[in-house]
Amino acid sequence: MVVYANAADYTDYTGEPAPDGIDTVLARASERIDELLVAAVYDVDPVTKLPTDPDEAEAIMRATCAQAAWSLAVGDPYGVAAAFSDVKIGSVSLKRAEGGGSGPARHAPDAGAILRTAGLMRFVIDQGAW
Repeated sequence: MVVYANAADYTDYTGEPAPDGIDTVLARASERIDELLVAAVYDVDPVTKLPTDPDEAEAIMRATCAQAAWSLAVGDPYGVAAAFSDVKIGSVSLKRAEGGGSGPARHAPDAGAILRTAGLMRFVIDQGAW
């Protein structure tokens, strides 16, 4: 798996110190960014699998930081909140949301905007439930 940003990138992007566990959050955010880049065409380094164009690399890094910051803000690093209307951890109790769910979307709006502006994403993600 390719991780597109690190703690220093996150701090530079947000202007805030990176929280504990940021490496895990950035890894999950990179997975969400990969979903947005599924139809994108750009050159990658054969070893690192990172974009070789500096502008594309920066856009993807910024989008990853935006995704990470957003997932921390909404408290949903895995993008699953829209699927459930009620979740309890003690004795595990999940209630599927009716009508497709009403929780937060899976992708950060700013991440999509960054990728669209950079020409890496030419479509709009349906933020409905899955």
